[in-house]
Amino acid sequence: MGGCVGSHHDSSGSLNENSDGTGVALGRNQALKREKPKWKSDYPMTDGQLRSKRDEFWDTAPAFEGRKEIWDALKAAAQAFESNDHELAQAIIDGASITLPHGALTECYDELGNRYQLPVYCLSPPVNMIEEKSELEPLEVPDPPLSEGQECQLRLRLSTGHDLRLAVRTTDTVQHMKRRLQAQEGVAASAQRWFFSGRPLTDKMKLEELKISRDYVVQVIVTQPPAPALPQNPTPVEN
Repeated sequence: MGGCVGSHHDSSGSLNENSDGTGVALGRNQALKREKPKWKSDYPMTDGQLRSKRDEFWDTAPAFEGRKEIWDALKAAAQAFESNDHELAQAIIDGASITLPHGALTECYDELGNRYQLPVYCLSPPVNMIEEKSELEPLEVPDPPLSEGQECQLRLRLSTGHDLRLAVRTTDTVQHMKRRLQAQEGVAASAQRWFFSGRPLTDKMKLEELKISRDYVVQVIVTQPPAPALPQNPTPVEN
C-alpha cells in the first residue's frame, strides 16, 4: 500500500539511529521542503481514481502501528502541502511535534519515536494524470463489422453482486462491450467502469489486446443502479 508504518525507537524520544542506512541521523529535524515529489502511476489515472486511492490509504493507515492523532495531523499537513499552503503544513507538523529527518512527509516520526511513511500519491498527482470523460459526452466508437473477430463468452462480475456471461467478439472494444451489457442488463454504458486484474479498462481497448483467459473475471463497477422496470398495466378487475 505504499509503506504506512511503524517502527518504534526507544521511549525516551531519542532518534539517534540511522533510518535506512543512508547515514541521515533521525534526530535531525528539517523544515518541510517545498518541492513536490514527481512520480508516474503504473497506469494513466483519473482524478477520481487518485481520490479513491488516497481515501483507501487514509482509511486504513491508522489501523496500523502509530497514533491516530498523528495520522490525522499528517493527513491535514499533506492536504495543505498539495494545496501549496506550505506555511500551514509546517505549522501542523510543528504543532503535532512531528520530526522530518529528510524534510519530506514521506518519512516522519512522532515524539515517541514511532515512524510514519506517506506514499507519494498522497502528496502530489502523477505525471500521467488523464481527464475523465464526462458521462454526458459519450465516446464515439464505430461498431466493428460483424464478420470480424471470433465470438466468445466473457465472464463479468458486477458491483451489484450479479455474475453473468456476456456474448462478445474479440474485435470488440470495451465501449462496444459496455453497449452489449447495456442491451442485456439495462445498465447504461456511461454508468459502467470496467477493471481487469485491478487495472481500469479504457473504452478504446480491444478485447483481443487484453488477453483475458476464459476462466478470468472482469469486474464492472456500476456507478448508478439500473433503471427499474416499468410496472405492467394491472389486470382490470371484472365487476
